[in-house]
Amino acid sequence: MVVVESLQKSYGTLKVLKGINLEIADSSVVTIVGASGAGKSTLLHLIGTLDRPDEGRVLIDNTDLYKLSDKELAEFRNRNIGFVFQFHHLLPEFTAVENVALPAMIAGQSKEAALKRATELLDYLKLSDRLTHKPSQLSGGEQQRVAVARALVNNPKLILADEPSGNLDTENARKLHQLFFDLRDRFGQTFVVVTHNTELAQMADRTVTIKDGTIV
Repeated sequence: MVVVESLQKSYGTLKVLKGINLEIADSSVVTIVGASGAGKSTLLHLIGTLDRPDEGRVLIDNTDLYKLSDKELAEFRNRNIGFVFQFHHLLPEFTAVENVALPAMIAGQSKEAALKRATELLDYLKLSDRLTHKPSQLSGGEQQRVAVARALVNNPKLILADEPSGNLDTENARKLHQLFFDLRDRFGQTFVVVTHNTELAQMADRTVTIKDGTIV
């Protein structure tokens, strides 16, 4: 599903990634662990096309991402990659179902179809009674489940999560982690999760450790 070859990235004089090689199997849950500043989030951002590498390449489902134009890359990202961040980044002026539907409308679906898909996902995530609530009216765990639904709305092949349970209490973190495995089993998606949570790392199909910009 994901192939990373000789990936390098610097910010100014700071070399963050020093030649990363990595393959991630389809329909797997992979965690990326390591100390703060090791390069975990940078790697995730490059796999997710949120930034461009200095050297190396990333292939998702045999598509060589950085050979695409910016417009093609944006379209590929919208249709094939879902993101879940530590801070949910829900738009405060929109309801839960509207937040989830937005990426589908950006992808060209009608508003009606996008809202229908969003409603189905929120129902699956046990949020059917929160459809018309705005983010400020939701608990932290509910907000993060809305963010997961938003990541899933275009049925992407790959879900990238950066410290998704970092702001959740132990119980909600455990529920979120289990949700990733349930979704993988039901929809066959691939999850790559940056985390400091040792329990999640132990649950994963595979754990990749990064130290000083290289995989150890």
